[in-house]
Amino acid sequence: MAAPATEMDLTEARISDLTLPKGGWSEAARADALARLRQTGLPQRRDEYWKFTRPDMLTQAGAQAAVFEHSEAPIFGAMDVLRIVFDDGVFNPDVSDALAMEHVSIERLADTDADIHWAKGVYGVLETAGQTPVARPLAALNTAFASDGVLIHVTGKAPKPISLVYNHGKETSDAILHHVIKIEAGAELTILENGPAAARFNKVMEVDVADGAFFHHVRAQGRDHERLAATHIFARLGAESTFKSFTLTVNGRMTRNDCVIELTGDDAIAHVAGACVGDGDFHHDDTVFVTHDAERCESRQVFKKVLRNGAVGVFQGKILVKAGAQKTDGYQISQSLLLDEDAQFLAKPELEIYADDVVCSHGSTSGAIDDEALFYLRSRGVPESIATDLLTLAFLAEAVEEIEDEALREVVVDRLEGWLERHRS
Repeated sequence: MAAPATEMDLTEARISDLTLPKGGWSEAARADALARLRQTGLPQRRDEYWKFTRPDMLTQAGAQAAVFEHSEAPIFGAMDVLRIVFDDGVFNPDVSDALAMEHVSIERLADTDADIHWAKGVYGVLETAGQTPVARPLAALNTAFASDGVLIHVTGKAPKPISLVYNHGKETSDAILHHVIKIEAGAELTILENGPAAARFNKVMEVDVADGAFFHHVRAQGRDHERLAATHIFARLGAESTFKSFTLTVNGRMTRNDCVIELTGDDAIAHVAGACVGDGDFHHDDTVFVTHDAERCESRQVFKKVLRNGAVGVFQGKILVKAGAQKTDGYQISQSLLLDEDAQFLAKPELEIYADDVVCSHGSTSGAIDDEALFYLRSRGVPESIATDLLTLAFLAEAVEEIEDEALREVVVDRLEGWLERHRS
């Protein structure tokens, strides 16, 4: 069904603001994505999964100016990693490490224009599959117009994490990045992401996890508050594979994180988690869709949001269990801690099950600081502001515990503690 004329006018205005890369193995996928985008149009507030979040700031032609500041050091800067740096969406070789590591092949999307490439079997393929049953036009726009990103092919256990660093310098930068990651059977990779990226950021990451492979992902979104971001992860999991992703968000005027996972092989595991703390002019939307299409698979969705001074948090999560996906174990929890009466949490948890031998549950709650716990700490001499921070960290702990690597967990907790200390009333 084609979009209405007014919606298509907005879509064409956005398209005319961009340049379509030509040639090479990705050309067919880009053309298909552009056709799909023109068919559906960019998202509108009336769309089911955009009722809680205004899409117009992410879809208008031209990015709004965003003042940037760099008062915080990069969150993973002290760790032993392979750094790949993008400045306003453009790869910066001068401050990046060499794109070489044992068991890992790394290339720039912008540098690959041959007709045959391994990424052709993934680029746009997982994104296209993730458009059903819910259209995700911003991801289609990304597949069509992304001018840079990395293509990562993993054939064994990577010796250290790859850290993708997104620097923001230009006040009206409008970055579109597309990453493709293919992890072969039995291989393992950890990806770290951090940085504000641009005034407006549209990112897609497609992850193909083969049988028995492991993918670990930890992302930190913060530093520049004025940024706008729409991110997408599309993942396909083979038999006995593992996918684990955690996102920390501590700033951002508007952030929309979509995660679409399909478990296609038996005994696969997918965990998606997020912790965010928002203050004031802050809107944060996690939209997750997990499809079980194999037997004995496990999925976890754990999202915690701490909000105050008018901040808004959104969670839309779905577990779809297809016919034949017996012995599915699906769990979903979304909770918010509202530190005042001005904050708001909007949730839409969903289960859709077509198999009869499953264990699936979901839940969503909102509440204030536990008065008894606060009184207990105050009665032992802990100042109220510090006691509130301690209870906030305890509330977020279930999501943070989804990070498998202890050192990474400690880094995330340190960053949360620092943010809470700076915003202590």
